[in-house]
Amino acid sequence: MEIIDAIILGIIQGLTEFLPVSSSGHLELGKAILGDQSIPQESLLFTVVLHFATALSTLVVFRKDVFEILGGLLKFKWNKETQFSLKIVISMLPAAAVGLFFEKELEGFFGGNIAFVGYMLLITALLLFLADKAKETQKNVSYLNAFVIGVSQAIAILPGISRSGATISTSVLLGVDKTKAARFSFLMVVPLIIGKMAKDILGGELHFQSDQSLAMGVGFIAAFLAGLIACTWMIQLVKKSKLSYFAVYCFIVGCIAIGFGLWA
Repeated sequence: MEIIDAIILGIIQGLTEFLPVSSSGHLELGKAILGDQSIPQESLLFTVVLHFATALSTLVVFRKDVFEILGGLLKFKWNKETQFSLKIVISMLPAAAVGLFFEKELEGFFGGNIAFVGYMLLITALLLFLADKAKETQKNVSYLNAFVIGVSQAIAILPGISRSGATISTSVLLGVDKTKAARFSFLMVVPLIIGKMAKDILGGELHFQSDQSLAMGVGFIAAFLAGLIACTWMIQLVKKSKLSYFAVYCFIVGCIAIGFGLWA
């Protein structure tokens, strides 16, 4: 992989992990446009590295929340931090189950099927449009909400369905406060990313070669820095109900992807 390609894909991942436009879908589109010829193992390793970078940027942006949660957990009491952590665990269950039992089936969606990505982007556009019209509330995430949001996160494993878009939209449509919805959406994915990385590493599915170091490094830095900017920006956009702009964007890119996939 060329250095410039690694930087471009890193920026795409960093921005689209938080902006509701589907990071996996845009990575597939980016690889197709750049003519990525990486073998599957190398492509998987690069994708894992980029996801780790965005997970780290999430922890940096929400460092105060993370420290409060960890501090509350260490008190070993049934406090709000413990309850929030339990909701995070509940939200992880659907995606963990899908990843565990349907991993091979899911791999078939990540083979450059650009038209499929386009159709999924149209679904993302619809979700964002509906969420932008939802009424403002002060409601917290409940245990049932956490599971339903987790189901939407599991569906968002498909390339083209935005994870942040699906989870934030689902939260808002369930009546959750928009700021709290964004916070929950961004924090709930961190344990999943770390868990997926651990599984891939322990399972020997990641193959690293020394000549990949520079590309991996610059891709990581690009994704991390872009993630810091996008995460902070996205929180403000959700507060101001600006999701409709991304709905239009996803609709346009989705239509282009469908056309490209069907007639290219």
